[in-house]
Amino acid sequence: MENIKIKDIINCTQGTLILGDENTICKKFSKDTRTIKEGDIYIGIKGENFDGNLFWSKALENGAKGVIVQNIEFSKEELETYKDKVIIKVENTLEALYKIASYKRSLYKIPVIAVTGSVGKTSTKDIVANVVEQKYKTLKTIGNNNNNIGLPFTILNAPEDIEAFVLEMGMNHFGEIHLLSKIAKPSICIITNIGTSHIGNLGSRENILKAKLEILDGAENPCIIINNDNDLLHNWYEQNKHNWKIQTYGIHNQSDIHAENIVLNEENSKFDVCLENETEKITVPVGGEHFVLNSLCAIAVGKVLHIENKLIKKGIETFILTKNRMEIIELKEGIKVINDAYNSSVESVRASIEYMQHMKANRRIAVLGDVLETGKFAKSLHEEIGKIVSKNRINILICSGENAKYIVESAKMNGFDEKNIYYFENKEQIIDLLRQILQPEDVVLLKASNGMRFFDMVEELKNIK
Repeated sequence: MENIKIKDIINCTQGTLILGDENTICKKFSKDTRTIKEGDIYIGIKGENFDGNLFWSKALENGAKGVIVQNIEFSKEELETYKDKVIIKVENTLEALYKIASYKRSLYKIPVIAVTGSVGKTSTKDIVANVVEQKYKTLKTIGNNNNNIGLPFTILNAPEDIEAFVLEMGMNHFGEIHLLSKIAKPSICIITNIGTSHIGNLGSRENILKAKLEILDGAENPCIIINNDNDLLHNWYEQNKHNWKIQTYGIHNQSDIHAENIVLNEENSKFDVCLENETEKITVPVGGEHFVLNSLCAIAVGKVLHIENKLIKKGIETFILTKNRMEIIELKEGIKVINDAYNSSVESVRASIEYMQHMKANRRIAVLGDVLETGKFAKSLHEEIGKIVSKNRINILICSGENAKYIVESAKMNGFDEKNIYYFENKEQIIDLLRQILQPEDVVLLKASNGMRFFDMVEELKNIK
C-alpha cells in the first residue's frame, strides 16, 4: 500500500494547507494530545462538550508532525513557531476524518470483514479475527472503537503491511452503520443476530434489522454471513437468498455451517461440524451455546477466505475473549465471578444465565441491572428477564437500577422465592450483601448495560476476605 501524503489529505478533504510540505508522509493519526506519539497527525475533533481543535498547539508541542483543524485562526507568531510542522484547515474535522479513512481504505486490496448484530459483536469479532490471523496479518477493532470515530481511526492507524481487517460496527440509531460501511467498504458482512438492543431508539426489532442491514450499503458484491437460528435473519435469508451471496450458520436451523453433537461444559464447548464432507471436532475455549454460534461464524469466514481446516480449528481453539465479556474470575474458596457487565439485553442475559446452568456451583447468584435504551419497552423487556431468571436454576437474585425493579416484580410473579430476592439502590449495597452471604463454590453473574458500571464491582469482589 502506498503511504498517504499531505497532498492526498488536501485532495480528499478539500482542505487548505496553511503550513508545511504537501509531500510529507502521514503514517499515524491521533485525536488525543495525551497519548499522541512523535510524528503523528493530530485531528481536532469537536464533540458536544469538548473541542479538540483548541489543543492543536499542544499536539504539536507533544510531538505531532501536523494538525488538521477547523475554525482556528493562526497568528504570524504561531506560524513562525511551528514553521517546521504541517497545518491543514478544513471545514469540518469529523467529515475530514471520514474522508481520509475512506481514502486510505481504498488503497487496500484485501479482505475487510465487518461484524454487527444486537449482541455478540465483540466476541464474534475476536474469534473471527483469530481465525483470519492464521493466514493473514490481521487488524481488528480494539476495545469499543466500533463507532463513527473509533472505526475511522482504526483504519487510519493500520500498518502498511496489514493483510485483513476485522471491524466491529455498533449503532444506536439509523444511519450510523451506513456511514461505517461507506468508510470500510466491507467484502464480508456478518450479522450475528437481531435482538432488542436499542429498541427504545429504533421502535421495533424489524427496524433494528433494517438498521443492521445498512452494513451492506458500502459493500460491493459482498459475501453475507448470518446467524440462521435468529428468526428475523432466517426470514430475511429466505426472502433474499437469490439476490445476495449469503452463507448461513446455525445450530437449530439447518445451515451451510452447522453444529452437531454439541457438548457444553463450564470451561469450554465442543461440537462437530462437517467441512468438505469431513467431520471436524472443534473445542471452543469458552463455555456457552452462543460461543458455538460465534465459532460457526468464524468457520464460515474461514471457508470464504479459503483458510485450511486445520488453521480454522487452531484459530477457534486459541482465541482470547475481550475483557468484561464472559470473563471468569476465581476468588477464594472456589467462588467464581462471571464478569459479563459490558453490555446487556434480554438475549444476552438469557445466554449468560443459560451458561451458568453448566457450571458446577454451590449456589448461582444473578446480580442484574438495567438494560438501557429500551424506551417504552423497558417494563416488558425487564419483565421478560424476570421470567428467564425464574425458569432457570438461580438461587439468589440481586437487582439494582430503575428498571431492574421490573425484574424483581416479574421474578416474584413467576414463582421465584421472595426470601432470595434483593433490590438495592447502589452497587455498594450489593457488595456489602455479597460480603455477608458468599459461600464456597458460589457462582456470581454480574450483568447490566455498560452505563450501570457493574464491572466496577469486580475489584471489590476480589478483595473480599
